Amino acid sequence: MSRCFSRLLNVTLAQIFPIQHTAILSLLFFCPIIVCFASVQPTDTLKVKKNFILTGYSQFGSVMATNPFLKPTDPIFDRDYDFLALSFQLQRQTTGENIWEKNYGYPSYGMGIYSATFFNTSKLGTPIAAYVLFKAPFKRWNRLSFNYEGGFGLTFNWEGYNPSENSYNIALGANQSVFIDLGTCLTYAFNSHFDLSAGYSFTHFSNGALKSPNYGLNTFAPKISLNYHPNRFVPPAVRETLPAFRQKTYLDFSLYGGVKNVLYMGSKPDSIANYEGAYYSVYGFNTLLSRQITYKSKIGIGLSLGYDGSHNSAIFVKGLKPEAGKGSWGDNLNLSIYPSYELVIHHLSVVVQPGFYLFRKTTVNNKPPTYQRLGLHYQLSKRIFAGICLRAYNYHVSDFIEWSAGYRINLSPK
Repeated sequence: MSRCFSRLLNVTLAQIFPIQHTAILSLLFFCPIIVCFASVQPTDTLKVKKNFILTGYSQFGSVMATNPFLKPTDPIFDRDYDFLALSFQLQRQTTGENIWEKNYGYPSYGMGIYSATFFNTSKLGTPIAAYVLFKAPFKRWNRLSFNYEGGFGLTFNWEGYNPSENSYNIALGANQSVFIDLGTCLTYAFNSHFDLSAGYSFTHFSNGALKSPNYGLNTFAPKISLNYHPNRFVPPAVRETLPAFRQKTYLDFSLYGGVKNVLYMGSKPDSIANYEGAYYSVYGFNTLLSRQITYKSKIGIGLSLGYDGSHNSAIFVKGLKPEAGKGSWGDNLNLSIYPSYELVIHHLSVVVQPGFYLFRKTTVNNKPPTYQRLGLHYQLSKRIFAGICLRAYNYHVSDFIEWSAGYRINLSPK
């Protein structure tokens, strides 16, 4: 019976997915099942470590039409872009050994592999992503829980923009992108080993303007997951009272840098120069005064002095090679202020910082006077931290990826 089921599944996958990905997807589907059955049988050769969770999920929906290439009225493909996604995850279930684990309701974290296929077009490719993830409950009842989850990683195997072969795909300019996934779900525990989850998630793909055009690609679709616990950890029925949090004030100094790609807008839209564009440096200095008010939350206000080489610039072509024409150094400076919120998860922080320009030179093609910074900071030691953030504007257009390193001073009395 299992042989017949396996053959049926492979035939189905072959009809839905390109042949070269069928073996990979079959492996992703069957891996958790094989490990599950093997872990149930007593054996001396295979041992599954305590408090790990194996998860497989599937997702079906439509791509959000955030640019002309993705709209249903596109003259080339006059229909929606439906997609099917599969993912396999390996998670570690926390058991309350640290205060942060108890504070987040005994969350789980780990890594995953993701693959998606778009039914109505081959112009997007068949992306495969590797990512890290974090899951925690909003609320737990006996067998039921309402949870939130997030994932961050890198995606490969897109069919990116190409002026001669794929000139309609303005959503993704490169074959690689960032993977960001946020969602909620209801989870029901059937027994000591198996859970079933149902919910929705929003997934964003973008290369952070490392290669233009890059309008990005977004999906918002239902998700169903099967979770297997080799040795389930059951959180205490009564939540433990945590020690009172002592608020702390910090002063952060950091340097950031990145690059951005700007296309040549010449008279030949299909030229190599148009496809390659030119690259400009962006860098700057941030200072942030913040106060951690709870175990989870930190708020603050900061100033940023930045340099954007693409601002007030032009691209010239010599032969077939584009060259970046830059304005004066002073014309590319900008000063901005930003409120800050950080969701603190042990040494990791999820950073949300909307920015407002106080000064920058006015040009004909100025971008909006506000920007949005979203990303991650990781505390390497008590004083040193590093980060990666996506700088965007209009809440959905990527400007550049911001890599940073900083130094933290604790201003709280000892």
